[in-house]
Amino acid sequence: MIAAEVIADSISPQGVRLVTIEATMHRFVLAELNTHRVFSRNSASSRAIPVAKQLEKVISNAAYPVSWPSEQPGMQGGSELDGEDLFEAVELWNQVHYEVTSRVGAYLDAHPEKSTRLHKSVLNRLLEPFMWHTVVVTATEWDGFWWQRCHPAAQPELRVAAEEMRSAFDASTPTPVAYGEWHLPYTTVEERRATPNVDWRKVSAARCARLSTLTQDGTRSLDADLALFARLADRPEGHKLFEGDPFHASPLEHVATPHHPNFRSTQRGNLRGYHQFRHEYLGGF
Repeated sequence: MIAAEVIADSISPQGVRLVTIEATMHRFVLAELNTHRVFSRNSASSRAIPVAKQLEKVISNAAYPVSWPSEQPGMQGGSELDGEDLFEAVELWNQVHYEVTSRVGAYLDAHPEKSTRLHKSVLNRLLEPFMWHTVVVTATEWDGFWWQRCHPAAQPELRVAAEEMRSAFDASTPTPVAYGEWHLPYTTVEERRATPNVDWRKVSAARCARLSTLTQDGTRSLDADLALFARLADRPEGHKLFEGDPFHASPLEHVATPHHPNFRSTQRGNLRGYHQFRHEYLGGF
């Protein structure tokens, strides 16, 4: 289930490469991925996915460890368990997986009325150790991530994901993006040409917010994308900070344009040599 795909790959007139990668990895290593501050990232939320849907995924395709190392001092495991020791370790995961999924399933059956049960933002947390997690990452600086997370000392589950991401990165060819043009993940040249009057920066940001989830029974809907963007970033005139719904600005960070060298700064946010749509649209938010 670990996988990675380059969604958009751009190179500026100054030769700075900007890459967006969608990757699927173990949920329990997400915190380690999120320590890399050079990344703009969005991912599926345990607060948003219905419990029954998440439970079905965890039962049919649980995220088990890729390695079964023995205990030893330090952060890295020792030699791989084998024989009876390996069997008992795997069986421990099997038993906990069965116990958690069975109890959550029984709880849902006992509380068919949603108003009588825990919200998914709480209940789904019990399933997280067994979840696969999809994340979209955009960055100009990748070497530190490759160096740290592709290293033999890295957590094995994150190392395998990082290696998949690096392989996808190395196999991709960047597309030149001129000053005034935009890096637009989850959009294609063909659809942009077919509908030139649409603000594709908004569409791209909305699609990053929902990853690559399709609407309208498997077809893209520009109306749905623009409506989602409005919920993320548009507020009525006179809207005050901390009044009503807050901005959800992080998806706008994946959309960026090369920063012209005549501008005073060569970097806005975390992308070197690019100006992010977040700053273009929301200023300091």
